[in-house]
Amino acid sequence: MVTDFVSTYAKMIVNYPEDIEVSSTKLDDTFFEITIIANNSDIGKLIGKNGNMINAIKTILNGCKAKDGNSYKIQVMAK
Repeated sequence: MVTDFVSTYAKMIVNYPEDIEVSSTKLDDTFFEITIIANNSDIGKLIGKNGNMINAIKTILNGCKAKDGNSYKIQVMAK
């Protein structure tokens, strides 16, 4: 559910949505790392000015924490 949301949201932001890959790795019982792999030219758009865009995604995932009890870390990487 969370990875689907992040994937859809990231594809709406970038210029090359076909390059977006989102994966989730379980680090602990309640801690997941979500990795967004994007085209090198789209990294700045995903992070946003002063980190505002990635912080907005983190805020939404904190809301998911209230529902499912899991914590999420987001990492953005270039393809």
